[in-house]
Amino acid sequence: MRRPELRRPRLPRTRAGQRRLVQAVMAGCVLALLPVTWLYVTTGDRLRTTADAPRTEVAVVFGAGLWNGEPSPYLANRLKTAAELYREGRVEVVLVTGDNSRKDYDEPDAMRTYLKKHGVPDGRVVSDYAGFDTWDSCVRAKKIFGVDRAVLISQGFHIRRAVALCEAAGVDSYGIGVDAKHDVTWYYGGTREIFAAGKAALDAVFHPDPRFLGPKEEGVAKALADAR
Repeated sequence: MRRPELRRPRLPRTRAGQRRLVQAVMAGCVLALLPVTWLYVTTGDRLRTTADAPRTEVAVVFGAGLWNGEPSPYLANRLKTAAELYREGRVEVVLVTGDNSRKDYDEPDAMRTYLKKHGVPDGRVVSDYAGFDTWDSCVRAKKIFGVDRAVLISQGFHIRRAVALCEAAGVDSYGIGVDAKHDVTWYYGGTREIFAAGKAALDAVFHPDPRFLGPKEEGVAKALADAR
């Protein structure tokens, strides 16, 4: 049986056709970059460093993968920053939010263990086991855990999206972008953010429900009460 031949797309031969093609490509590029521009515009005055982070009751640390059950280097850097803020008295409670969708993968518990080893008492760590993506984590921080204001901790390539989405979810947010080695993972993360910005813009506009919402939890309120 003879295979059908695939025809290569032909470029327009006329100048008018070529001009329309160039205009279409440029318009596509502009549309693709609009969400990224939105992130930079809306979060420009919300980024901080560990040195000038505002004193806030709650810090939120987003999951970033496990290696053999331990926090990946990227996640460890986020947790290290959270522990530093706690020791300096800049935050009172750390909300760790990540994926626990299967029995053999538990980001929040691994994050809790790391923080305990680095000076954060167990009672000051609250776990969100359904932080399947950034939007879910932000919505659950507000609706489930009652967080109204927080310092968010992530890598630089992700922190603007985290701040923008938490702001859209109703959490007054400041972001700390922790240092990261510019390796393959870093470049992949930065490239991924260009595409993730489009989804973030849609989430901010349409406010979809998280994959799992569930009942309200008093973990943050109880941890703050115990801290006083």
